[in-house]
Amino acid sequence: QGQLVESGGGLVQAGGSLRLSCAASGRTFSRYAMGWFRQAPGKEREFVAVIIWSTGNTAYADSVKGRFTISRDNAKNTVYLQMNSLKPEDTAVYYCAARSPAAFEYDYWGQGTQVTVSS
Repeated sequence: QGQLVESGGGLVQAGGSLRLSCAASGRTFSRYAMGWFRQAPGKEREFVAVIIWSTGNTAYADSVKGRFTISRDNAKNTVYLQMNSLKPEDTAVYYCAARSPAAFEYDYWGQGTQVTVSS
């Protein structure tokens, strides 16, 4: 069974940066789409960014475009989310997820990591 483990969350001041990591294990994710989502208190979970592991193609939510960068390291089986120019509205629990090529929904989810941006 596949497993995703996030790390790198924390408390940062507005304008600061954080890099989240998602370590994938237990199966081959090389053909998967790897996504980052977030959920703020009282709000629904929302899409942040996605990368296709095999091609490196990426897509972003409009709210993070130009500030966040998703990438992957094949050798480390890890996906990253570099977050710059953070805003208080970026405060949320961030989740890593994996979607197989034939699936409409994400098959695997991590446990989440808290990101708090103070003003």
